[in-house]
This record gives sequence, C-alpha cells and structure tokens, in this order.
Amino acid sequence: MAVAIGVIWFLKDHRVLRRFTYISLAVSALLLILPLVPGISAGEILGARVWIRVGPMTFQPGEIAKITLAIFFAGYLSSNRDLILLAGRKIGPLQFPRFKDMGPMITAWLVSIGVLIFQRDLGSSVLFFGLFIVMIYVATSRISWVVIGLGLILGGGFVAAQVFSHVEVRIYGWLNAFSPDVYETGSRQVIEGLFGMANGGLVGTGLGQGRPDLVPFANSDMIIASIGEELGLIGLFAVVLMYVMLFTRGFRAALGTRDAFGKLLACGLSFAIALQCFVVIGGVTRLIPLTGLTTPFLAAGGSSLLANWIIVGLLLLISHTARGPVDTTPLPPGGAAEPAGIDTPTEAVKRA
Repeated sequence: MAVAIGVIWFLKDHRVLRRFTYISLAVSALLLILPLVPGISAGEILGARVWIRVGPMTFQPGEIAKITLAIFFAGYLSSNRDLILLAGRKIGPLQFPRFKDMGPMITAWLVSIGVLIFQRDLGSSVLFFGLFIVMIYVATSRISWVVIGLGLILGGGFVAAQVFSHVEVRIYGWLNAFSPDVYETGSRQVIEGLFGMANGGLVGTGLGQGRPDLVPFANSDMIIASIGEELGLIGLFAVVLMYVMLFTRGFRAALGTRDAFGKLLACGLSFAIALQCFVVIGGVTRLIPLTGLTTPFLAAGGSSLLANWIIVGLLLLISHTARGPVDTTPLPPGGAAEPAGIDTPTEAVKRA
C-alpha cells in the first residue's frame, strides 16, 4: 500500500511513462533473465526457476516484468497503431497485418516460450502472451490478431506438450485427474481442493473452520479452494465479484482517459489481473490445467502483492487524469506528447 501511495505521489502523470517505452522493454528482458543468472538465482523451487535471492529473502522479478511489459506494449502500440492498421492483406472477412508488422507479436510469443522453456513457468508464459494479444486487439479492433495469437498459443502449447515433460505432466494430470496412477504425481492438490469445496457447500464450514490444510499449498496456489471450503459458494462468489469490480473499474478508467497510451495501459493492467484470476480459479476448479500463478491480493507471495499494488497505483493515476480537466497547453517545439488525446480538425477529417 505504501508503494501504491509512492507511485501516485511521485509519478503524478501516467503519460510520463511513455518516454520509457523501449527502456521498459530492456528492463523486462533483464527481469526475466535474472532468475537464470548464477549467484543471484534461487534455483529451482517447486519445478520452476522464477526466483532470485536478495539477502535472506527471495523475490520473483516476473511479477514486475508484467508491468514493464504492459508499459512497453502500450507505448509501442499507441505510436504505431496507424502503421499496423493501414497495411496488410485481406483474406475473406479478416485483414491480416504485414509480416514485418508482426515482429512485436512474434517477439512476445518467443518471450513466452522462453519463459516456458528456461523457467518452467507455464502460468507466466500464458500471462505475458495473453497480455499482448488483448492490448493489440484493443489498439486495432481487429479480430485477425486474436486469431493469429490463438494459433501461436495452440501451436506452441502442442509442441511444448510433446517436448517438455513438465508441460506434459500438467496436461495429463488435468485430463486424467481422478486416475489413481496420476493422483500422487500430478493431480492430488486439485482433487483435494475439489473435495474441500464440495465439503463447504453453499455457505461453507465457517471462517477458520473445516480442514483446508489437507490441500497442498492451501495458503498460496490453492487458496481459492480454502475460501470455497470455509465460506462456501456464496463467499467464493463474493470474492470473484470483488475481482470483477476491480478490473471493470480499470476498464472504466481506460474508457474515460483521453490519451491512447493511458487507454492501452489501463486495459493491459486490468486484463493482467483478470487473466491471472481466470488462470488461477480455472486451474483450481479443473476448467484448465493448474499453473503456478498467484491469486491477486489473496495468495501468499510478497512479490505478487507488491506488483498488484503498483498496478492499483497506476490505475488510480489514469482514473484521476480521466476525470480531470482537458489540458489545452500548447506543446513545446518537437514535443512527443499527445495534445490531450483530442484530434485536430484536419486529423478528424483524415480519420473520417
């Protein structure tokens, strides 16, 4: 919470971040590489290499990388939106971009595959690539980007399941969760979580009651199952609705702000929380394979908590700008900022 207050107090205007578009990309790459650097890497923990050691503590740089990647995507797409929109070939009802304009998407895909290969982190891989797909769809309103992105996800997922044993174990454990031969090695925590939520029923066993401790990682990966047992279906729905309120207010801030960078950044950060919730809750309820992402603001994990409070601070900044008066101050010569996000008459005619 102190970090969120610091972001609001010192940053004051989210549009300043647009100057650091490519610096944010470099910082993201550095953060994702750190867990692989000997000396500061915390090694493999629970099958993933996503932690670094800072003195007596551990930290997960990928949690901060999702913010810096969102800043890069927002800055890049707000600057190159027209180039991506106007060029390309139309095939049927879909208009596809030129191959050279697909560079950022290919880069994002390679980053997500790299995280999957070297860090063995399926959840972060899905989060990073999903973040870019949504932001480029918001920037262009073209379903072709979603089609290409889903194709890359399915292709990469199929190859990963054939090549990497840890991905194969996750998928096999998801499809055959109730089989005795995979219970101990791949699906125990999911099955125990399902039985725990079933034990909670509609109103739950009571806060602090029941036996959620029987579920492995009940305070982190499986905390949704713990809440389902203690507070029941009603309590679980209440938690989900609070998440819905959080990211819909983020989308509302995106709709209200007048600059393209702010719109994309608010959408990206809000969607990052939404996708994280979907991946975690979907994994716990066996809708999709279980991954290692944390439940925002609930699961144990200081890195995730820090990153999510930074996101809250940025969303508050964007919301504040959206509700403020229009800035009509003329731009300085050679200024790169947007004039309050409002088209001049000439630009409006061209756009029409």
